[in-house]
Amino acid sequence: MDYEEAVGQFLEYLELEQNRSLKTIQNYSHYLTRLSDYAGEIKLKDIDAELVRKWRMWLNRLPTATSDELSKITQNYHLIALRSFLRFCAKRDWETMQPDKIELAKTSRPQVTFLAPDELERLTSQPDTSKQNGLRDRAILELLFSSGLRVSELVGLDRDHINLKRREFTVRGKSQKDRPVFISDEAAAWIEQYLAKRADNTKPLFIRYSGSKKVDNSGNFTRLTARSVQRMVARYAKMAGITKHVSPHTLRHSFATDLLMNGADLRSVQAMLGHSNIATTQIYTHVTDPHLKEIHSKFHAKKQ
Repeated sequence: MDYEEAVGQFLEYLELEQNRSLKTIQNYSHYLTRLSDYAGEIKLKDIDAELVRKWRMWLNRLPTATSDELSKITQNYHLIALRSFLRFCAKRDWETMQPDKIELAKTSRPQVTFLAPDELERLTSQPDTSKQNGLRDRAILELLFSSGLRVSELVGLDRDHINLKRREFTVRGKSQKDRPVFISDEAAAWIEQYLAKRADNTKPLFIRYSGSKKVDNSGNFTRLTARSVQRMVARYAKMAGITKHVSPHTLRHSFATDLLMNGADLRSVQAMLGHSNIATTQIYTHVTDPHLKEIHSKFHAKKQ
């Protein structure tokens, strides 16, 4: 069977049988297309250890818009997509490489970057709230820190998704898993102020104020994009004089570290972040364990 034909069936399988999100399917399509970009027209039986080795070398030297090469983590995403595809092929008894023959590259654990309380205060004070887009931006910053939402989850919110009186709602995150989200009084107040200034009746919770004004019934033409939120957060961080790299995910990290520093248990934080595996949540513990700080203060270089 042709590789591209099999990939097409695999993507349909992800959508119809696995109920994967459109974003996940797009990512898998992108990663798997990279193999045909390198190898050209191939059959499934052409995929072997040597082809994968050469493809990995090609990926390792592939430049990006922001770097001279793909990161090891991004390269691993390609390999994970290929392994999933090969498992799909194996289930259908199609002749090709065994998925367990592919090993991921070793990567270092990513360093957690989060904002200190004074940095958060400086960041959230940057938007000009006398303007409607400034009110929107303040509401976004407050909501990101208060909830730990992923940026994709935030931009997917509609007005009727969020209950400002109860200050809680449900969001569907990765792998189509639902989880409860709770927000602070302050975040709810800023969102309420922002919505009170809105004169439109479109569905998205956060809308853009530049570009095309064309709108459909769903309001998706006005919906703020994840990339716009990323640029907005980076711009305000620069205005606030914060030198570290700041993104919406930095505010998610800040949400988690704030909870743990104030005594929240790891399992609860895992649930609020929507992590499937607690090992993912444990990346925060080495910088947030209050007990270790207490032990250090009590016993290190103690003077008699």
